Amino acid sequence: MKPKEETTMNRAINDLVHEHGSVLLALQVLKGIASRLEAGEAVEESDISDIIGFLKLFADRCHHGKEEGLLFPALVGAGLPKGSGPVGVMLQEHERARGLIAAMEASSFPKLDPARFAAAVEGYVDLLGRHIAKENDILFPLAEKVLTERQFAEMGEAFDRHEASTVGAGRHEELHGLLERLRAKYAGRI
Repeated sequence: MKPKEETTMNRAINDLVHEHGSVLLALQVLKGIASRLEAGEAVEESDISDIIGFLKLFADRCHHGKEEGLLFPALVGAGLPKGSGPVGVMLQEHERARGLIAAMEASSFPKLDPARFAAAVEGYVDLLGRHIAKENDILFPLAEKVLTERQFAEMGEAFDRHEASTVGAGRHEELHGLLERLRAKYAGRI
């Protein structure tokens, strides 16, 4: 699945769509790692911990943090229900994703259980692939209809502050370098 092309002038939404591209690349890495493990091939433990660390920091704390802390409250403020509808579904899926990351972590440390790890990867990849498509194709266009340009401008600035406090200066580039290294090593396996 490819990330949605940037078709909007809205910097906040474009930021989230761009981040989805990085998460989709991480899903390809995960599938490549799981494929190797299922074939009985060796995978460096540090690569597993690195991709899990990427998911926890970038996908969850940074990206989902922007959505949960800024976008979703703005949508609720515009009249969308929090506990149901698109916002409620996205929040539930974020929680399920956290559970699957925890399952990947539990199945990889202190001793790797390849079958359990691969099962958690399969669930996560399926969930996040569908989740990203729903956000790109349904939630973000809806947000562009119900939120104002001013709200998005303020949100874009708040996204920058959130990223700086969550990831830190220079760390974003390091994370993308890590992802690229893992992509070269594993994403060609699927």
